[in-house]
Amino acid sequence: MTENPKKKTALITGASFGIGYELAKQFGRGGYDLVLVARDKDKLGEVAAELTGSFGVDVGVLPKDLTVDSAPAEIFEKLQRNDIAIDVLVNNAGFGTHGFFHQNDVGKEMDMIRLNVMALVHLTRLYLPAMVERGSGKILNVASTAAFQPGPLMAVYYATKAFVVSFSEALSNEVGGAGVTVTALCPGPTDTEFQKRAGTGHTRLFGRGMVMTAQDVAAQGYEALMDGKSVWITGFKNKLMAGGVCFAPRKLVKKVVRSMNENR
Repeated sequence: MTENPKKKTALITGASFGIGYELAKQFGRGGYDLVLVARDKDKLGEVAAELTGSFGVDVGVLPKDLTVDSAPAEIFEKLQRNDIAIDVLVNNAGFGTHGFFHQNDVGKEMDMIRLNVMALVHLTRLYLPAMVERGSGKILNVASTAAFQPGPLMAVYYATKAFVVSFSEALSNEVGGAGVTVTALCPGPTDTEFQKRAGTGHTRLFGRGMVMTAQDVAAQGYEALMDGKSVWITGFKNKLMAGGVCFAPRKLVKKVVRSMNENR
């Protein structure tokens, strides 16, 4: 990948499918050169070829498993060696698990924390200082409406997304005068590979007629990022539900969320 000094570059994790893939198209359409990160090298190559052909942008790929602790630093060092500055960081990679916490595979639960939280924090820490120093840059952290309440049957996933929103809002305040923006994107149920991996495709949550497309979520996320929003919840109904949680008794909230996370 050759850097074009006239263009800006976006680094997007989890870019081979779903929301990450659609965000990559949004940035490509916006004229950004791209660095795409995901585990599947072959799929990344296909996406890179598609985006280069469609938008005429430079696309680099870095096949990495972000559940490995050293991966964020390896990405940073690789791009530094190639003199590629990152103007926009999109922390999209993440996954969920479904079931009772005490029965779930502990390895998957820990990998979820490493990916949803630790990799996101590490990449942000690596790229934020340069953004602050030059007085420009944007970070998009993909969270979820799961962030706004506890999630029985998906306890760790909901907790990781609560962390992402809290972390993003705090950083947004810290860098508010530095020319840098931090946005937490909070989709509700979205038609992606997520539900297949998490095993949530047959839950009431994904059967209530509120499932958005990844394309619509990415379009809203891109616009919110460009507008400098600190938190953006996709969809009017999702906004109502996230706001309503603040006024409902916590016991009732847990009961309703568990019902939504149970199989139909």
